[in-house]
Amino acid sequence: MSDRFSESRIKAIMAQNKAGFSKKLGQNFLTDYNVIQDIVLGAEICSEDHVIEIGPGIGVLTVACADYAGLVTAVEIDRKLIPILSRTVAEYDNVEIINEDIMKTDIGKLVTEAKEKYDFLQNVKIVGNLPYYITTPIIMKLLESGVPAESITIMMQKEVADRLTAEPGKKAYGAITAAVQYYCTIDTIVQVPAEAFVPKPKVDSTVLRLNIRKDKPVELKDEKLFFDVIKAGFGQRRKTLLNCLTGFMGKSKEEMSLFLQSLAIDPSRRAETLSIQEFADIANNLKG
Repeated sequence: MSDRFSESRIKAIMAQNKAGFSKKLGQNFLTDYNVIQDIVLGAEICSEDHVIEIGPGIGVLTVACADYAGLVTAVEIDRKLIPILSRTVAEYDNVEIINEDIMKTDIGKLVTEAKEKYDFLQNVKIVGNLPYYITTPIIMKLLESGVPAESITIMMQKEVADRLTAEPGKKAYGAITAAVQYYCTIDTIVQVPAEAFVPKPKVDSTVLRLNIRKDKPVELKDEKLFFDVIKAGFGQRRKTLLNCLTGFMGKSKEEMSLFLQSLAIDPSRRAETLSIQEFADIANNLKG
């Protein structure tokens, strides 16, 4: 098993099927068996789990998940890879393949249909080796849609992972940080060098497990307003919070300065220094 998806083996499979690695779709396939196992173990997959895999490719991670999961639904956008993926998982009766774009897939429907078909399934866990160019849109699509999953364990560019796990005051802390940390707690599973892929990307990667919160970390009067405040605050990173929020909800510079001071927030601070609670305080009091 450990050499089933070695670099030479993957290249041979692609050549035999006259298939190329799509740069447009950001295809980089894992060749390191230890990393594959780290992902599966890090996702804490068990026999009662319905695993939804994003971008299975030729099935490198798929078969490893299938060894542990009750059901694996593999969602692959590239129709050219479907025949290869089908052969890879042929010996597994707990893998279903869907040729769709995950951004257009109704995951709630997938979960409901699987539960009706297999009543032993208890939890939903999402895994995937995401294309770097669309990592954050996929994550936010899943979280904002209220995906009925317990966790999302995904490979991403190290720089993106650093942003998602950053703390207030750090350079990497941004709007996506606050948004994801509002929805999830985060565990770092493993760091992955570029050499673990074929073709080799130009950057290193990180696998994170996003544990979807059952209870949010702050109470909000208006969730949309909360995210609007975050977006406005980070709209011009080099400017102060006061300058970024002036004009927001029709408030003048003087009004916004007094408003922030009433919340014990220095108007000269920058958004990257604010905690989720402070963003919540601004949104809740603006609503009030």
